[in-house]
Amino acid sequence: MSQVLRIAGQGTPVLIVQFLKGRIRQGQDKPIQVGQDLDCIHCDLIGCIHRAHLEEIQDQALQELWQYTQTVVSEGKYSLVVLDELSLAINFGLIPESEVLAFLTKPPPYVDIILSGPEMPKSLHSWM
Repeated sequence: MSQVLRIAGQGTPVLIVQFLKGRIRQGQDKPIQVGQDLDCIHCDLIGCIHRAHLEEIQDQALQELWQYTQTVVSEGKYSLVVLDELSLAINFGLIPESEVLAFLTKPPPYVDIILSGPEMPKSLHSWM
């Protein structure tokens, strides 16, 4: 977080994507603007995701957030994107590891991506 605050404080656009945390009426269409250059988005859910087996509405919200994340990164709107809890989403089988690996090979060269979460899959260690 210190890196995020430092970079955003220098006027560089930063996005934090929290895959497993939900907020009331706060999805990718309504990011929380933490500061002038720091946005944070969550799944468009009331609660948090704690397990691999999701209700259809939870799975849909997570997939929409994942698709939005891929789009916003490819557009280069942010210079730094933090994918928070990504390892848990992968380990729960909610976001395919192969999709994440493919996504990480194609961001614009000026977009940095930080992956976070416990037990990051070994295939992502070499990328990090």
